Amino acid sequence: MTDTIHYGRLMHQAMRGLLAEVLRDVAKRGLPGNHHFFITFDTHAEGVDIPDWLRERFPDEMTIVMQEWFDNLDVRDDGFSVTLNFGNDQVPLSVPFDAIHTFVDPSVEFGLRFEAAEATDEDEGESPMIEIDDDEEPVKTDAEVVSLDAFRR
Repeated sequence: MTDTIHYGRLMHQAMRGLLAEVLRDVAKRGLPGNHHFFITFDTHAEGVDIPDWLRERFPDEMTIVMQEWFDNLDVRDDGFSVTLNFGNDQVPLSVPFDAIHTFVDPSVEFGLRFEAAEATDEDEGESPMIEIDDDEEPVKTDAEVVSLDAFRR
């Protein structure tokens, strides 16, 4: 057992779980009302499956919009795949949740921003966390506040 609680990692897991739940619901029922999503992801992250011409056009990151037309939305535990329309061509994409930088639903002013890759156990110093000292009193170090205000109008 370690003497730290990795809140940053736990928060990212919870946020990805929320994202997966929302996408699963949309896959079953469609987008309700005026909801629509902007999803920005790293085009070179492991597991991202997009055509080479899209990767060349978006060498670092890409934002997709799920609004009026999308098809074949399939949500897995580790990510999702969807077919989108690019210039009247139906293009399948597959995106792991770990590759996502932001998820925004502007219709309700909601957004999630995923920070840089989460620290592993070997990189504990880079992860926002609370450390428990020998007296079991919390000591705040490198804490990170997740704010959704940046996505509000």
